[in-house]
Amino acid sequence: MAIRAAWMSFVGGATQGQIASRLGISSAKVHRLIAHAQRTGLVRFRVEGRPTDCLELEAALMNAHGLASCLVAPDIGGAGADAPIQAVAELAGEHLANLLGNASVSQVGVGMGRTLKASVDLMPRIQRPDLRIVSISGSLTRKLSANPFDVVQHLAERSGGEGYYLPVPYLAESVDERDMFLKQRSVQALLERARASDLFVIGIGSVEDDGHLIRRDLISRDEQRDLIASGAVCDLMGRFIDRDGALVRARLNDKAVGLPFEAVRGARVVALAGGTGKSEATRAALRAGIITDLIVDETLGRALVAADGTQRARSA
Repeated sequence: MAIRAAWMSFVGGATQGQIASRLGISSAKVHRLIAHAQRTGLVRFRVEGRPTDCLELEAALMNAHGLASCLVAPDIGGAGADAPIQAVAELAGEHLANLLGNASVSQVGVGMGRTLKASVDLMPRIQRPDLRIVSISGSLTRKLSANPFDVVQHLAERSGGEGYYLPVPYLAESVDERDMFLKQRSVQALLERARASDLFVIGIGSVEDDGHLIRRDLISRDEQRDLIASGAVCDLMGRFIDRDGALVRARLNDKAVGLPFEAVRGARVVALAGGTGKSEATRAALRAGIITDLIVDETLGRALVAADGTQRARSA
C-alpha cells in the first residue's frame, strides 16, 4: 500500500485526497503510508547537478593533489557528525553504482569505515552477478566478531556479485599473531586476489576519539596514545601515517594484516571521507600519493582547500 501510494503521489502527481478516494482509505492513512515509504527508503530523491561552489572546490582539489576526479557533496544543513556522512553517502552511492556497473570492472577491492558503509547502503541496486568484491583489510575485530563497518556483504547484496572476506582481524594482537595469520594459505590467496583488483574503494580513518577505531574498540586507549605520540593522524588501509603521508614508528603498524597501501599504488583508488574531523587525516591520505579519486562533503572540501592555500602561502 505504501509503495502504491508513493507511485500515485510522486509519479502520478495525485493529491492525498485523490489517492484516498482511489484506494478507499482515509487521507490520514495516505499521509502515513507516504511518510512510511520515505522513512524506510522506498522513496528516494535525486538532485541533478551540484552548486557552483562545490564544482569550484572539486577543481581546486583536483589541481592541488593531482586527482583524476573529485566529487564534493553539498552541505545539507544538518547538525551533528552524521550530516556530512549522509551527504557524502547520497553522492557516493550513485557514483559507486555507475563505477561498478561498468563491465570493465570485474573485481573491486574494498576497505571499510562509516562513510563507506553509509554510501554502500544508499547505492542503487545493479545487476552484476559476475562482479567479485574482495576485502582488502581484515574483516573481523580482535574478538573475531564481524566488523560492523566491513562492506563486502552489503556490496554483494547491492550488486548481485560474489563477496570474498579476509577471515582475520583488522589488526592483530601481536606481531606473532599477525605472522600466524599471514602464513595461512587462505589468507595469502585472498591477499593476492585483492591485489589484482581493477578498482579499490576505501575509507579514510582518523585516530581521534570520534573515529571508528576507538568507537568500535578496534584499538585500545594505550594504542591510541602511542599512535598520537608517534605523530599518526590517519588510518589508511590499516596502516598509520603522519601529516606528510609517511608511515609512523608505532607498534600498531607491525600488527596490520590486510593489504598495505603501497600495494595499490598506480591503481584507481576511490577514497571517501566525511566531516571536518577528517580534515587532517584526509590531507595525510592525499599526501601518501595513492588516491586517484576523492569524494568528500562541502565543509571538509573547504577545509582541505583552505589548508592547501595556507601551505602554499608558507612555501612562498
